[in-house]
Amino acid sequence: MPPIQPKRHDPSPSSQRGLDWFIFFLADVQTGFGPFIAVYLTTQKWTQVEIGWMLSIGSVVGLLGQMPGGAIVDAARSERLVAGIAVGVIGLSALGYALWPAFSIVMIAAALHAAASCVIGPSIAAISLGLVGPSSIGERLGRNARYASLGNGIAAALMGLCGSLISSRSVFIVTFILAIPTLIALSRIKGAEIDPEEAHGATPPETGDAVSRSLFHLLRQPALLIFAMVVLLLQLANAGMLPLMATVVTARSSQWAPALIAACIVVPQAIVALASPYVGRKAQEWGRKPLLLIAFSALVVRATLFATVHDPYWLVVVQAFDGITAAVFGVMVPLIVADVAFGSGHFNFAQGVVGTATGIGASLSPLLAGYLSDRFSSSTAFIGLAVVAAVGLMVIGAMMPETRRRLAAR
Repeated sequence: MPPIQPKRHDPSPSSQRGLDWFIFFLADVQTGFGPFIAVYLTTQKWTQVEIGWMLSIGSVVGLLGQMPGGAIVDAARSERLVAGIAVGVIGLSALGYALWPAFSIVMIAAALHAAASCVIGPSIAAISLGLVGPSSIGERLGRNARYASLGNGIAAALMGLCGSLISSRSVFIVTFILAIPTLIALSRIKGAEIDPEEAHGATPPETGDAVSRSLFHLLRQPALLIFAMVVLLLQLANAGMLPLMATVVTARSSQWAPALIAACIVVPQAIVALASPYVGRKAQEWGRKPLLLIAFSALVVRATLFATVHDPYWLVVVQAFDGITAAVFGVMVPLIVADVAFGSGHFNFAQGVVGTATGIGASLSPLLAGYLSDRFSSSTAFIGLAVVAAVGLMVIGAMMPETRRRLAAR
């Protein structure tokens, strides 16, 4: 890759901390739309078919909205405004769940939440890139991943406590309330410090580093298409793994299964929080490809061990490998997309391309794992997922180019 002619970025501590806390509270808000939805709607006498329809609507909108969501952020003059509107929509969606759990209202809320989420991710990446520039984006993305992981873990505990002590409805009231500090944190990011050209992956004209801004030129970049395939294989191997393991351990002992699953969620989140900044720094020192190889190797090992390990304590240890994979890809997805889309002005649309691949893989993974488990055995299903991960590892080794750009001397 040709060297970047870096601009000097000096974001204020206020903007840096504002982005930290925006990501932290946003993770809190998004956590409320996890498994708590199915629990709450079940208490509202919804049938499993109705819950399935609601989840499907959200999944379809989320999948179809990835590229349009990125294009909206690319076209926006203020990423902060787009992010603020999206947070407001998500907060109102939570309020809709809490106050009017009728079928039509919940379906609209699910669609609005999914659509807003399609612009949240690109908005965060755009704000980050515009704030610190391409020379420091790796470390900034590692910092983002740390605060998102901390937010997820703390929110899961808080909402679980509220759901247990008050009611399942209270989870969505808390989610709505948490949208307020999220917006306050967003307001602490100074818009004047966000470079509008770099936020969209464009090269300022004065740098003289001309790159084609054609969308079709970007979509023909082999690195983008190969990386989208890599992410699809990652999700195809990974998304169905923990639900399958949860099913297996519940069948063995429903008494200790909830505690085990909770530990299997918390342990990787802790690893992500600890390791993400380190990943961001090493991505610039080592390059992107070595870290991708490490992440997929950890995924292969994890799937293989799940097929052979049965002791509940060792299952938690095995799940720690998920933290390695999550820490790497939490940083690598926006970082590699920023590498590939550099100068195009379509950074956020390119994120949508990879996001679509993510959605496809995540949708198919539980089906693949469930089919293999029902047709053969759970051990065979885990081995099948390990094979998919191994294919991804080979694709990275044989086809994925190194996308890190060298920094030109100032």
